[in-house]
Amino acid sequence: MVEITESLTCLFTAELEADGEGGYVVSVPKREIEHGAVTAGETYRVAVIERDRRGTDGGTGTRTSSDSDGSPRSNGGSAGPGAGHTASGPPVEEGEVRDVTIETLGDKGDGIAKIERGYVVIVPDAGLGDEVTVEITSVRENVSFASVLDD
Repeated sequence: MVEITESLTCLFTAELEADGEGGYVVSVPKREIEHGAVTAGETYRVAVIERDRRGTDGGTGTRTSSDSDGSPRSNGGSAGPGAGHTASGPPVEEGEVRDVTIETLGDKGDGIAKIERGYVVIVPDAGLGDEVTVEITSVRENVSFASVLDD
């Protein structure tokens, strides 16, 4: 699993597209602008993480890009985990597959991970510090439940 810095502003999956001028473009999802995670016209550092190749479209592998000056390009497009959700709604859907890190344990010993915007994913049978691939089994407004997938 990839180690993510505490200063991460947003995380999304997007397709890399040729811009017709010898460069490439990755569209920042409209929800990231609406939520205030990024602001059009600002400059950001952009990380590129190879997509999970396990045959699922819901992996957390992320591909991002930027203009030559490092600023993200945005055309209001939408891609990646939670793409159909509003900025205030859950960033996951039932059946989605994610790689998560268990950050804390709940009162009953369940693993707790946080994803975009601090959204909580509860993972039974996962221990503190575990890096696991999970499938989202139930989604609520403020929390989702997931089961660990066998590797």
